[in-house]
Amino acid sequence: MRVRSLAAALLASSLLAGCAVGPEYHRPLVAAPAAFMGGAAIARRAAAGPATAGDTAWWGSFGDPILAGLVVKALDQNLDVAQTIARVTQARAGLHEATAALLPSGTVSGSAAAVKLSKDTLQGRQLTAFGIGRDTEAYEADLGASWEIDLFGGLRRDREAAYDEYQASRAGVAAARLTVAAQVADTYITIRGLQERIAVANQQVVTQQRLVDTIALQYRKGIAAELQLRQADGVLAQVKGTVPVLQIALDGALNSLAVLMGEQPGTYRALLSRPAAIPTAPAIVDIGSPADLLQRRPDLIVAERKLAASNARIGSAISEYYPKFSLSGLIGTAATGPASLLTGGATQAQGVFGLRWRLFDFGRVDAEIKNARGANAEALAAYRLAVLRASEDVENAFSALVNREDQQHTLAAGETSLARAQQSSMAAYKGGVVSLIEVLDADTRLLETRDALAQARTETARAAVASFRSLGGGWKPELGYEDKVVAR
Repeated sequence: MRVRSLAAALLASSLLAGCAVGPEYHRPLVAAPAAFMGGAAIARRAAAGPATAGDTAWWGSFGDPILAGLVVKALDQNLDVAQTIARVTQARAGLHEATAALLPSGTVSGSAAAVKLSKDTLQGRQLTAFGIGRDTEAYEADLGASWEIDLFGGLRRDREAAYDEYQASRAGVAAARLTVAAQVADTYITIRGLQERIAVANQQVVTQQRLVDTIALQYRKGIAAELQLRQADGVLAQVKGTVPVLQIALDGALNSLAVLMGEQPGTYRALLSRPAAIPTAPAIVDIGSPADLLQRRPDLIVAERKLAASNARIGSAISEYYPKFSLSGLIGTAATGPASLLTGGATQAQGVFGLRWRLFDFGRVDAEIKNARGANAEALAAYRLAVLRASEDVENAFSALVNREDQQHTLAAGETSLARAQQSSMAAYKGGVVSLIEVLDADTRLLETRDALAQARTETARAAVASFRSLGGGWKPELGYEDKVVAR
């Protein structure tokens, strides 16, 4: 009869194994426009320029081997990425633990004890009075098993949440790698831009010094007024003052790059000490649509998986309304001597059907459910906000890229015109038509435009980096939603 009752309980649990209390998760629908506002301008830009090699390794499309090498090395050494990889290990362990909770657990135990009772105790006196020895031995060996029957799916909801957290951790690694790659590229471009601006500033110092020397000579001859000399001195001091500021920014960028590489500040000063050209912003040929961001951006995958985990925890909290059933058993031997431990009379067995029900604790259960629902609402709002901000990132990056490139073209044309003007002023000076002051003034205007052009080229390349980053940087999810259902 007991066997039949146990079999009936196991059958009932197996029939109910497919049902779990709590809401089923459905990925929320997010309204998105059909195309990016800046997509048309980016498409025209891509059509007018050379095609890239694709966005799976977008840093290689800048055509700078040092940049590409730094990004690859950073992805291997960066400590932020190392932290996210460690979180995957933790999440995987949590998933294994949640999976193990669904299965029966077994234990093996054994003990051997020797006891000598004091004859001054009550028990010792009684044993002595009846002529029984006060020395006893006890030996025991048992094999036990227990299983919590997950009738209402609380444990399965816990595993579901653990699986979602595991997927979020995997996507978190991709998000960290994308961020690090973009930060390294952005910092490298900034370094090259600052180096070019420092070179231009030093040329400005030389040109302005020549102007001061010329005016000083004219002042000594009584040709120029003291006001002109003082004004030229002030401009020279202003130009010289820009060099330390630029050098501070360059030192900071070099230190930041070293930390991104997982090394001590200053490690890459020797490698990058020789100035090089600012990387050219490549064309972006695969921009997709706002809806594609849900699969292309790993940070959105992280937010969505955390939302799914919070939904599963609602079911786990609701399951506390229902009773918890468990089965446990033990079989083993116990004897007072090792010789009799394996005899038939030493055999012992135990079977327990357990019940735990928080019947008078529903107020606390209500609070736990409300807390879980509140966390789910927070995760939903966070996911929707992340989607909106992702679209904002793309639009801002596209706008910066297109407009900075227009600025770059305008300044390039201005540089050409000022270069011709500088040549004309030099020719006129040699012909005695204009003074040296006018020649040096033309040089100053040309150098100022070159500084602005260096800034525009730097910002254009940085906007391209921001565009690749905002689009997801070529990351593709390794485990889709269909695989997720099968894995569960």
